[in-house]
Amino acid sequence: MSDLKDPRVLFAAERTLLAWNRTSLALIAFGFVIERAAILIQAVGMEIADPIMPGVMFWVGLAFILLGAFCAAYSSRQYLLVLRTLTPFEIPHGYSPRWGVTVNLFVAALGVVLSAVLGVANVS
Repeated sequence: MSDLKDPRVLFAAERTLLAWNRTSLALIAFGFVIERAAILIQAVGMEIADPIMPGVMFWVGLAFILLGAFCAAYSSRQYLLVLRTLTPFEIPHGYSPRWGVTVNLFVAALGVVLSAVLGVANVS
């Protein structure tokens, strides 16, 4: 439990949550680019020397997407644990500290949905 009675503690935790949100979004975007790189290479007319490479790129990209979704969900959990330790003096009146958690969980859910859609598209 924090005894600082200073709202800067809350805002520092919130900045950390938002930094993890940016990291999650970057991992998801990077995973999507890796996953689609094989299609891009084929679209520009280049031959892929190794026939296994598109499958490897798919799985590596999917792993990055799921890692991003995990980071978003886990950082939300960590932030909620910090919120429980704060006193009412550390949360400004009328301020809702849960908005960042909502956004992070939404990003995590979209990451899982994206990986599922890509997985279904790869199977068919």
